[in-house]
Amino acid sequence: MGVDETFALSVGDRLRSIEDRLTDSAFGQTPFVTEAASHIINAGGKRFRPLLVVLGSRLYPGADPDAVERAALVVELTHVASLYHDDVMDEADLRRGAESANHRWDNSVAIMVGDFLFARASSIVATLGVDYVALQADTFARLVQGQIAETRGPQAGDDPVAHYLRVVADKTGSLIATSAVFGGMVCGAPTEVLRALAAFGEELGVVFQLSDDIIDIASDSTGKTPGTDLREGVPTLPTLLVKAGHDPADARLRQLLSGQIADPDVLAEALGLMRAHPALAAARAEVERRAHLAKDHLAVLPEGDAREALLELCDRIVSRTT
Repeated sequence: MGVDETFALSVGDRLRSIEDRLTDSAFGQTPFVTEAASHIINAGGKRFRPLLVVLGSRLYPGADPDAVERAALVVELTHVASLYHDDVMDEADLRRGAESANHRWDNSVAIMVGDFLFARASSIVATLGVDYVALQADTFARLVQGQIAETRGPQAGDDPVAHYLRVVADKTGSLIATSAVFGGMVCGAPTEVLRALAAFGEELGVVFQLSDDIIDIASDSTGKTPGTDLREGVPTLPTLLVKAGHDPADARLRQLLSGQIADPDVLAEALGLMRAHPALAAARAEVERRAHLAKDHLAVLPEGDAREALLELCDRIVSRTT
């Protein structure tokens, strides 16, 4: 059916208003706090989570535009705050193409700025009601536990692939699910629809991350330097699938995947081997499988532009990997 142009334009208008308020939300009591808290926000981003709030809020008529924007601010501020902490833990030098906050200032500043933005999100979610606060708190707990699990890595007896997928669900899927649910809550969606939005968002979040895993290996036209995760030794679904195998022909590739890769020539070799390996096709198949599951959850939603937009969003994420 496709999404009506007027609907798409109105969603764009709402997202621009959210963007303006996002900048305002980062203002602190001193110019330095404002500068540091605005650093990642000003670097841009997909604003994927606010988009889900807006689309979810259009499933039923009557959503208060201000409440929609406040809900979107909560999820995006939470996401941005988590990036400050992630960069400290990953010792990152760059974030969204710009110097990371921990590199520009130091780890302590980056951690405290992340805390400041979490506090801002908490202040805003309190204006929406107790149910929103409870969901936000549960989501935050999952984010933290996902980060802890990622930091510790799989333990004895754990399947590394299953462990990785649990981490992705907690670190990425949980907040994307909450974004969709917040949108439904603002427009008064019934419980059955809210449950469907949560299940949809959880799968969509995993699809979103796994598609990034594939792009890191398969594409050099997205603005992201190919092989970034390979170079830094970051586990991804395709590399974990290779490591899980026992084919003697993969011995060289498994050796290359055993740690970081500093040499550009060695990185090029690893990329070439990964691009030719069946694990990449298997990862793509997993992305498509999960995208289908996500779309199936939308069957209970009312027909209309909002549901169509959510379905199209799934397709766009999958298409990034082909």
